[in-house]
Amino acid sequence: MTRRFLFVLGSSRADGNTELLARRAAEQLPPGVAQQWIDLREHPLPEFEDLRHDSDHVRPTEGSTALLLDATLAATDIVIASPLYWYSVSAQTKRYLDHWSGWLRTPGIDFKATLAGRTLWGVTALAHEEEVVADPLVGTLGNSAAYMGMRFGGVLLGNGSKPGDVLNDTEALARAKTFFAQEAPLARFPYEQ
Repeated sequence: MTRRFLFVLGSSRADGNTELLARRAAEQLPPGVAQQWIDLREHPLPEFEDLRHDSDHVRPTEGSTALLLDATLAATDIVIASPLYWYSVSAQTKRYLDHWSGWLRTPGIDFKATLAGRTLWGVTALAHEEEVVADPLVGTLGNSAAYMGMRFGGVLLGNGSKPGDVLNDTEALARAKTFFAQEAPLARFPYEQ
């Protein structure tokens, strides 16, 4: 299958540090690798309503929900580009992941089976010098990948607070050059390792 990257931008501001770092990493992808960028500010999802026990799910056919579902199903590689907000993913990003729960129960799309074996990646900028504070974000993405039977490429971490700060993080920019070239192992829950 030809690789197709979906970049889900979960920042509350345009051209933020996380997006800048994700774009630097994406520049290194080989020519011909398809890229789709969806900014959750421009394509907001409705609040997630858990209907798993009291309603049939219907495949969305319009709006942001349909766009994100179709893009997610088409991607071989899903990149969650979310700044570190209160030590985890942004609210917009969390809402996107919450919608996965509904898509798991949507007839005819086999959401979990379709994503199994595909790769989940993360990119984040944090305004803290100790990268360990991003462990909850890394855990959220890694555990989500494990549940779905996906591969997990890890999280590209960069440091930055003010707009453009991450471009001064030479170590993060160096890691961005090879981030998507690494082999992504099958994700495992921490208790399985």
